[in-house]
Amino acid sequence: MSKEQYVNTKEETRTVAIVGMGYVGLPLALLFVQKGFHVLGIDLDRQKMKMLNEGISYLTDIQDEVIQAALSSERFTPSNHYNGLHEAEAIIICVPTPLTSHRTPDLSYLTQAAIEISYRLNKGQLVILESSTYPGTTSEVLVPILSQFGLKVGTDFYAGYSPERLDPGNEKYQVQNIPKIISGTTSSCKARVEELYGQVFDQIHSVSSTDAAEMTKILENSYRLINISFMNEMAMICDELKLNVWEIIDAASTKPFGYTPFYPGPGIGGHCIPVDPSYLVWKIKQTGINSDFIQISNAINRTMPSYIVRQLEKHLAHQTLSNSHIIVYGAAYKPDIADYRESASTKLIQLLQQEGAIVSYHDPFVPTLQLEGLKLQSTPLTEEALNKADCVIIATNHSSLPLSYLIEHASFIFDTRNVSKGISGKAKIVRLGGGDD
Repeated sequence: MSKEQYVNTKEETRTVAIVGMGYVGLPLALLFVQKGFHVLGIDLDRQKMKMLNEGISYLTDIQDEVIQAALSSERFTPSNHYNGLHEAEAIIICVPTPLTSHRTPDLSYLTQAAIEISYRLNKGQLVILESSTYPGTTSEVLVPILSQFGLKVGTDFYAGYSPERLDPGNEKYQVQNIPKIISGTTSSCKARVEELYGQVFDQIHSVSSTDAAEMTKILENSYRLINISFMNEMAMICDELKLNVWEIIDAASTKPFGYTPFYPGPGIGGHCIPVDPSYLVWKIKQTGINSDFIQISNAINRTMPSYIVRQLEKHLAHQTLSNSHIIVYGAAYKPDIADYRESASTKLIQLLQQEGAIVSYHDPFVPTLQLEGLKLQSTPLTEEALNKADCVIIATNHSSLPLSYLIEHASFIFDTRNVSKGISGKAKIVRLGGGDD
């Protein structure tokens, strides 16, 4: 999305409000502005709203000049309160839906937003939920809150669900050209959602109910959780059998049908894949059933940082992890982004510290890292630091990874992403699932 796409216009514009200016809400807001809408962007984080109003982006995927161009168009109004909701024809909710410490749904952000909206909801307004959640949330949680003052859904106001499908760091698939799943609580609600989103998205796919749309998002993320976790298990098996899992995946990928490659790593991170399937597990437990696939996959995913620590200990030359100098390259959960929510790197750092290792990290996208009250800063990859390190763990395969430099100056590299495939040099290299190569 470039700044040239924002054109100032004197014409009367339609207005939408988007609640939650995070990884989902802000790109969506900018898309609506690009398409000619006026957008009220609401977030209670005063610092974030201050940055937006000053034309400063806090997301690596969005440049400052894009924010500035949206502000200059006079169609983007960041705000830290809900007072302007009456001006909007539609209110889109993009707030976080994390897990509690017991791995159950935390809908506190959603319910609070819904309560604030209900106080200000006018007849004829459309409310769309985009936050990832379990099947039934829109009909069982959101709509009852919005209806608490007597307005009837489908008649007085309209409600729908449309799961976000963003892939941060993916330059090929942007907000607009990712097919958009839509649904409505009633047929009239769905029609309103379809009309609005048809104005901004290239392709719309309608499903029969909000429950079905919510389940679609759960299915997408459960599919990835299960398959990646299976590859992580295969990596551990291949280590034991002295086989290279990466070679085997490459070989299997030559089959032109019936196989889709997935790849192992230090553990699945981010807000979606390690979180959303647990929403489904919680929901179906209420009906007396369970998902063995999801439970097993979650368990395997959570063991990966610990497995890497054990493998690292096995390959360190004549020493324990205690007082070993370890550099973790990459804190973000995936390449070329600054998001480290649920990142395996953070768990890896904590486990290494518990073993007594002296741990530092480097990430060009994450200058500081907050770990349970402890704040770490990204350490420069100097020759001195690399020479001193007993091991460099490649946890995130950023495109700017200086692999040749690491191999030249480090003595031991543990590669969890297979970025060193086919490369040898001064450093000893061990690859996750490489069967000790």
